[in-house]
Amino acid sequence: MNQPERVTVAVPGNPAPGVQRNYIGGAAMTATGGWQKICALEEIPRLGARVVKSVHGNIAVFRTADDAAFALADKCPHKGGPLSQGIVFGRKVACPLHGWNIGLEDGNAMAPDKGCTRTYAVKIEDGVVFMQLVPPPSQ
Repeated sequence: MNQPERVTVAVPGNPAPGVQRNYIGGAAMTATGGWQKICALEEIPRLGARVVKSVHGNIAVFRTADDAAFALADKCPHKGGPLSQGIVFGRKVACPLHGWNIGLEDGNAMAPDKGCTRTYAVKIEDGVVFMQLVPPPSQ
């Protein structure tokens, strides 16, 4: 199985050491209101994922068959397997190590398994995927 593409993201106000510019598909990423531009939705394969490297750790950004996008910490709550390398079906991903099913919407393991992985807010605007890595500024 091919490894998902890896992307480096510097969080505004808390950049990763030595990171000055961040790229995916040759385009610089930008942040507004706590939302980080990740890539065009088309750059994530259907039923696949891309990995975003951030100061928060690796984050898997998934695309479903119906073109919805979700983001989870790239770590299964069971044994830490890379969820980005799992199989996406419906609104779940199966961990490639032991087959745990993790909900893309809430990060929860499906019964009878128990556990949860961190979720990140994602939105799609004009075919572009944005992820919220830090809380938006106070209003």
